Amino acid sequence: METDEAQRVLPFQLQFDKPVASQIKIAEWNPEKDLLAMVTEDSKILLHRFNWQRLWTVSPGKSITSLCWRPDGKAIAVGLEDGTVSLHDVENGKLLRSLKSHGVAVVSLNWEEDGQMTKDEQGSISTYEDRTPHFFPPPPRVPRMPGLVSGDTGFIDDSEDSFRELSNSSQQRFNILCSGDKDGFICFSIFGIFPIGKINIHNFCVPTPLMDTKAECRLQNASVHKVALSKDLCHLIVICSGELSEDRKESENRSMTQHGVRGLHCTVLDTSIFWKRKNELHQVAQQASNIEELVEVIRASLSVMHKQWSDAMHTFHEKFDSLSTLIIDNGLDSCPQEEFLSLLGGARTSPAVHQFLVNSLGEVGVKRVSKAVCGAGKELQLIVLNHLQPAAEIIAFRMGELRGLSRWRARYQGIGLDEALINNATEKAGMILIQVERFIRVLSTVVQQFSNFFNWLLKCIKLLMSEPSDHHLLLYNSELVVIFLKFLYDQDPVKQLLEASEADDHIEVGLETMQRVKELVQFGGFSDFEYLQRTLAKEFQQVESSFKEAFLMPFTTISRKILCGDLLPLCPLPPSSASLSSTIPMSVSYYEDASQSVSSHQSRHMLLDYISFQIPDDSFFGVSNCIGIVRGFMHDSISVKRGYTSLEAVLLCVPGGYCCADLSLYKESQIVLLLNETTATSESSGNASMMIVQANDLPFVSISRSTGLNYWKLHQLEDSVVHLQMENEKVRSIPHSVIAPLAVSSSRGVACVFAARKRALVYILEEDEDEVSDAE
Repeated sequence: METDEAQRVLPFQLQFDKPVASQIKIAEWNPEKDLLAMVTEDSKILLHRFNWQRLWTVSPGKSITSLCWRPDGKAIAVGLEDGTVSLHDVENGKLLRSLKSHGVAVVSLNWEEDGQMTKDEQGSISTYEDRTPHFFPPPPRVPRMPGLVSGDTGFIDDSEDSFRELSNSSQQRFNILCSGDKDGFICFSIFGIFPIGKINIHNFCVPTPLMDTKAECRLQNASVHKVALSKDLCHLIVICSGELSEDRKESENRSMTQHGVRGLHCTVLDTSIFWKRKNELHQVAQQASNIEELVEVIRASLSVMHKQWSDAMHTFHEKFDSLSTLIIDNGLDSCPQEEFLSLLGGARTSPAVHQFLVNSLGEVGVKRVSKAVCGAGKELQLIVLNHLQPAAEIIAFRMGELRGLSRWRARYQGIGLDEALINNATEKAGMILIQVERFIRVLSTVVQQFSNFFNWLLKCIKLLMSEPSDHHLLLYNSELVVIFLKFLYDQDPVKQLLEASEADDHIEVGLETMQRVKELVQFGGFSDFEYLQRTLAKEFQQVESSFKEAFLMPFTTISRKILCGDLLPLCPLPPSSASLSSTIPMSVSYYEDASQSVSSHQSRHMLLDYISFQIPDDSFFGVSNCIGIVRGFMHDSISVKRGYTSLEAVLLCVPGGYCCADLSLYKESQIVLLLNETTATSESSGNASMMIVQANDLPFVSISRSTGLNYWKLHQLEDSVVHLQMENEKVRSIPHSVIAPLAVSSSRGVACVFAARKRALVYILEEDEDEVSDAE
């Protein structure tokens, strides 16, 4: 019975072999579900279940350069060639949010959440509760432009539950999305939606590990290839390529710079500010990210309202502007308003007005224009009541929450929450509420005036056509008709409030009113007494500007507190492979070292980093077809200060007749290698193998920290290379030539391999695949 069980369960058991329509260039397993996200050569995102059932396909319209999952698997981040990072819903692939954080292609993404639950001083689990839902209904969504179908707005789609879950960060563990581009910039955003930092690895100077402390190393022309944030959020390891230069200060007024060759380097950044201030950052990001979402709601509301009202006014003027032409053609020296006033006063109807009302406009025309204008007025009122006003109210409340936090200077000043800037933004949030109230009153008055004017015109047309008066006709007010003709016929106060013109136009406000506002300022609560002279659109611009200024301060403050901890030159890049540095197989992962507990109270364990990469041939003399593995780099600078080094490395030589196509670090310090036969006659022919190596069993060697500019540490290991043997390792033969990527799921114990002939092969890496079988 045991023999049968052993025969049934095999390492690297092939689960299935499926064709793919297009070659795959990126693939990532969902960390929580049996889902595989793939990016094709033509930049389409495919989401498949483990049984290869396709759930959805999304095409962003731009080249996709990177991809990663949110730690809970409910959203996927996509990096694009234009520097945009977009977030998509796992359920349907719809766009949830898009951030333009970079200026060039985003080549690496990493999304990591806090691995430890936050505890207060008493040791109990502490959570941050967002109070807003207790006082307000769910936040409003972006209004849809009439005639648009789902997805046309390009911002958020109909997945309301996903959108709210994305914004409701109080239900998530604190997490950070890191993104790196090919120009050396790295951006950080909390919950993937609130930018909190940006650094350029070119700007970092690292003291050389020599006794001479006057020398500093700096990377030039650097390009990021891989970013990996530690599970405790305290360190970020970056693999990059670039030229390493050494600045040596020879005297007080003289320094000398030496330039090294271009190579592959690894740097570790101190991001402990995320761990130390995660509670404060969580609360600020919770409020600020929701405010930014609601700002988008207001922006879209104003845009939709402006479009609808402009269309309605176009319909009105399209019909009524012809009256001016008829007046001129009839040789009259008057204007439409004067002709209508004469008609209202009982004077004889002029030929121009008669022709216009009876022949040009008619009863049908009046009703059509009335429906367009009054219908647009009602639509605007609904948008204000259902979108604009609720968004402004929630923004004001959330800004009040931030204002309270900003006054706790001991905790929040250190992360850049400036009290003066927050106070200014809070006042602006209150002003937008006043502007919304004024707009509602103006809109209601204007729509009422238009409706009264159209009712009077219908009565006039009936009389001119000698038709009996319809008792269904609504009554009109003559005084309101006079007011309409005097103030609204050729003026548009609604459009004026909605239009953000470049000209610095002011709304005329009486001196007495302005004096009263100035007197109210003396009572406190606000300092801006010119708000009544601004339009709603202008007020929104000021609100948006004040928010950006207030939220830029934490962004700038955190960016300054992200420091470079150490720099490790890995290997030189020969001229022949320098342009191919982005295709070098590489992987970074962290494993807990339970033997070195940092704090029993916090139950944190020391994390051990593993960095693996293929060393290009010709990098070192006598070293070819090798893979380098480095561990302990993250804490080595601390170890050096204590008198020893924790940096260890090993070189693995790939078995003869094979070359490495890709590699991935796996759980429990294992490394998965994807090897191609080198005897294949073409790229698509031949066979391949998949191998698992237990990294803990490898003879790691401590690396000296005494180094010069062009001294590559791994070159010390050329005499102690470990030669891998196919018969000594866990190996699975693959009857295809394979290509990158190799997609490995540590949580599910499966690997997806892509053959050169457009096939996908899924293997089970664990000896117990019951969990995977149940998922099918």
